[in-house]
Amino acid sequence: NGMGVWLPDAGRVKGKFVEVMADRTTRQFVSRGEISFLIKVNGEVLSGTASAVFFDAEGRQFKGPLAATLQGQRVIP
Repeated sequence: NGMGVWLPDAGRVKGKFVEVMADRTTRQFVSRGEISFLIKVNGEVLSGTASAVFFDAEGRQFKGPLAATLQGQRVIP
């Protein structure tokens, strides 16, 4: 499960998405991922960067930060 927020930031969009992960068998919380991003939209195209960090059930970071470059285009049927 996950939730996030998007905010305008000087002509760009800044956001963060937090994903909560559980063990499928026990249904117990096991970790969370926090993905932050900054994108610029130009017409039908977006570009930007993202960074992800992952934490275990005790809140200790076990992975990241992992960097990514984002590029996308609006899907038009």
